[in-house]
Amino acid sequence: MDYLQYAFFRNAVIGILIISVAAAMIGTYIITRRMVSITGGITHACFGGLGLGYYLGISPVFMAAVFAITSSMGVEWIASRYRIREDSAIAVIWSLGMALGILFVFLTPGYVPELNGFLFGNILTIGTSDLWAFAAYTVVLVIFFALFRRTIIACAFDSDFAQVSGLPVRFINYAMTVLVAVCIVLTIRLVGIMLLLSMVTVPVLIAETWSRRFINIMLAAIIISIVSSLGGLLVATIIDVPCSAIIVLLQVALYFVARIGKDISLKRPIRLSLIHISEPTRPY
Repeated sequence: MDYLQYAFFRNAVIGILIISVAAAMIGTYIITRRMVSITGGITHACFGGLGLGYYLGISPVFMAAVFAITSSMGVEWIASRYRIREDSAIAVIWSLGMALGILFVFLTPGYVPELNGFLFGNILTIGTSDLWAFAAYTVVLVIFFALFRRTIIACAFDSDFAQVSGLPVRFINYAMTVLVAVCIVLTIRLVGIMLLLSMVTVPVLIAETWSRRFINIMLAAIIISIVSSLGGLLVATIIDVPCSAIIVLLQVALYFVARIGKDISLKRPIRLSLIHISEPTRPY
């Protein structure tokens, strides 16, 4: 491919390969743990960190990471401290992050040229330092999963039972919350805040169509994420459209194909719905 002679395109390919692995692993935990709504809240709360970073003249990515981790902890604290439903706490954090982001971007002198990249994603702008950050995070994530695989799975499926069994539930929950938050911040550069949730969850939903075991779903989601992301990058480059949108559209198309294929294989009426009642996922 002629595109590979350009350093920025090679960086994009390597970045997609690395972050697709991390996003699929985190996405499997998110879907199993039923944390999709929390993830959406953290994603949009990151906008407040980006705005504050631009306003203070420091790294927007660093401030987004601070906001992501603080928001994830804040949801748990608000829900427990004021005894309100978790989805209500998410709404508070979501709204606060977006409002602060809009305010600080407005107060930032001059034009903020990189803001669109964070909102809508631009994988072609990542550099060598970003690749090292992706790689370091993915290595930490893989090691953490390897060391605590059974505990993570137990906590994801039934944290109450895991706690009764004497497993370090609080440590795992806090550690995974931080890892989810960092994954969100890193993936923002790929598809942006607006489409990030799809990048993390849709490959897992596709894999979940054909498998019910946690590890099998994770491995299949990694393959699906890599293939769809590379395919989206190639198509977007050829037809000259935003890469993030093509990646997500391709993943959603694969989801519908998987659902239709599953219905045909089971000889039941085809239901083109994003909402479906699935069989329970098995731990191992």
